[in-house]
Amino acid sequence: MKLSHIDEQGAAKMVDVSAKAETVRVAVARGKIMMARETLKLITLGQMPKGDVLAVARVAGIMAVKKTSDLIPMCHPLMITGCNIQYKIDEDKSTINIEATAKTTGKTGVEMEALTAVSVAALTIYDMCKAVDKNMVIDQIRLISKSGGKSGEYKREGEELWEG
Repeated sequence: MKLSHIDEQGAAKMVDVSAKAETVRVAVARGKIMMARETLKLITLGQMPKGDVLAVARVAGIMAVKKTSDLIPMCHPLMITGCNIQYKIDEDKSTINIEATAKTTGKTGVEMEALTAVSVAALTIYDMCKAVDKNMVIDQIRLISKSGGKSGEYKREGEELWEG
C-alpha cells in the first residue's frame, strides 16, 4: 500500500486533488468523555460554574471543523457546508457520548474535520469541568461513516447512526 502523503524520496507532501471530481462528502465521527457522577449531574442541571458546558462544547466543535486544516498539516482547507454536534448522555456509565457530522461538496473528504470536531468538543467539556473533576477521560474517538469520493461508502461495523 502506497501512502499518498509521502513522495518518492520519502518526504511528506500534500496530496494534489486537482484532477479529482467534486462530490458531496459526509463524515460522522464519535467519541466519549467519562467523568465522576457529580460532574455529570452538574452539567445536566446547568450548574457548572463556567456555564452551559454542552452548548459551549457544541460551538467549539463546529469552530474546530472550520479550522482543521490549520491544525492537521496535510489537510486541505475545505468549504464546510454543514456541521452538527449531538450528545447522548449515559448516566449509568457517567459518560457523555459525542457525535459530529461534517459535510462539504469538494474534492477531498471531511473525515478529519468530523474527528477534530469530536476531539475539540470533548476537550472543551474537559476544560469547562476540570475545576471540579481532573479525572475525566476522553476515549474512543473514531470514524463511524463516510460517503462521497472515489473510495465511496464506509460504515464502521456494529455502529448505528444517531437520529437527529
